Amino acid sequence: MTDKVIIFDTTLRDGEQALTASLSFHEKIQIALALERLGVDIIEAGFPVSSPGDFHSVQEIAKTVKNATVCGLSRAVEADIKACADALKVADHFRIHTFISTSDVHVQQKLRKEFSDVEAMAVHAVKYARQFTDDVEFSCEDAGRTPIDNLCRMVESAIKAGASTVNIPDTVGYTLPDEFGGIITQLFNRVPNIDQAIISVHCHNDLGMAVANSMAAVQAGARQVECTVNGIGERAGNCSLEEIAMIMKTREQYLNVSTGIKHQEIARTSKLVSQLCNMPVQPNKAIVGANAFSHSSGIHQDGMLKASNTYEIMTPESVGISKTKLNLTSRSGRHVIKHRMESLGYQENDYDLNYLYEKFLKLADKKGQVFDDDLEAILFDSQQKVADDFYQLRYCSVQSGSGDFATASVKLATGDQEQVTSATGNGPVDALFQAIKQAVDIEFDVSDYSISNKGEGEDGLGVANLVVSWQERKFHGYGLETDIIQASANALIHTLNSIHRAQRVAQLKRDAQIQQTSKHI
Repeated sequence: MTDKVIIFDTTLRDGEQALTASLSFHEKIQIALALERLGVDIIEAGFPVSSPGDFHSVQEIAKTVKNATVCGLSRAVEADIKACADALKVADHFRIHTFISTSDVHVQQKLRKEFSDVEAMAVHAVKYARQFTDDVEFSCEDAGRTPIDNLCRMVESAIKAGASTVNIPDTVGYTLPDEFGGIITQLFNRVPNIDQAIISVHCHNDLGMAVANSMAAVQAGARQVECTVNGIGERAGNCSLEEIAMIMKTREQYLNVSTGIKHQEIARTSKLVSQLCNMPVQPNKAIVGANAFSHSSGIHQDGMLKASNTYEIMTPESVGISKTKLNLTSRSGRHVIKHRMESLGYQENDYDLNYLYEKFLKLADKKGQVFDDDLEAILFDSQQKVADDFYQLRYCSVQSGSGDFATASVKLATGDQEQVTSATGNGPVDALFQAIKQAVDIEFDVSDYSISNKGEGEDGLGVANLVVSWQERKFHGYGLETDIIQASANALIHTLNSIHRAQRVAQLKRDAQIQQTSKHI
């Protein structure tokens, strides 16, 4: 019988706050549903008090997710905790995660308080949060650099106040595995009421030891690990969810622990997070990197041909990577596409078969052959289109040569109206962006732009990623087409729709405040 380790995912909070561009509400919902399907136990959906947009996203995720506990983060401040409760109360069960610094450097230099004052704030925060839910987590920020006597004292007080989970973060990624494991061991040996709470860990990767420190903590008795998909997060990132999950699966007999993660969903979830967050996965990344299951050395290849376990301690299929690459053509029927999607791990309710097949036929006519990567790319692109998109590109044309400038013309639907504009630029993409800019009522700047291909060889689909700055906020856009110019236009339209939705949320917030004010007059 193995012990269950709770997987607490903070991709949408710690991971999202480190991105160059904010995720849209639609993108956050997509990731939350993918995490639910992956089998994570807790989804930390955001920091509700930080902005109206974050509050709204946390609230909608709490409404949508049914098979995982949704959590909100708060400082040890009543207003933060109340914002969490207000956002999460739509769920049958939710968690409030409150934190305060405990290390000397944080207490003295950041908070400018005495440790006893910080302890009193922590106790009050936990008790206040318990008024809204019995699932309260308390974190000792910078626990890795906190004197052990103070850490034991804080953990005991938090549990006594009602915390059902106490988190021990290595906030700055400073500790070594044996050192961090030793901290957890001392807590279990010295805190008298520690059996009344789950001990959690949240490790950062500044020295490349987030996973190692988390595993050392699990071996010392911690039973919750806080992590992110692909290890994204502040600075060098967080403990990688996929690495932690596969370590526990691959070495289950040695560790005597397991998780509820559905391992075949790992690769798909990793791709989704990478694409939506505009954070490419390095090829040599463990578990999900492009080279994770490739073998170049002749000695390795010889061993693999004789027996795969000579050089593979897990199979690609165990994390949802299919070895079979089936080539599809325009002669392939709907049933073939449906079967291929099933073999890739998708269920019927994950996609619209008619839409997918229509896009597949158009792509097959252009490319001749369509591969698995192409199908997944079409699916991902279709998921980015929202029914209430305000801006829709009807037509675009770009002319460019060896002269001094390029010209572009676009027809753009803006709600119930259509705008036709033309512009010049110092290249085809610049001309296209200038034409779109004339057609919309948004002042924006493109701060980052990159193109790549999806799939293999010269027939790969063109992918455009860009970041748009608007009112000191950044938005990420993604476009996919056989034509990279069209993909660039789609990426910009994607960001403009995200900005439009952000404008609507802000306006609804202002209207609600006006109504609230008028009631008191």
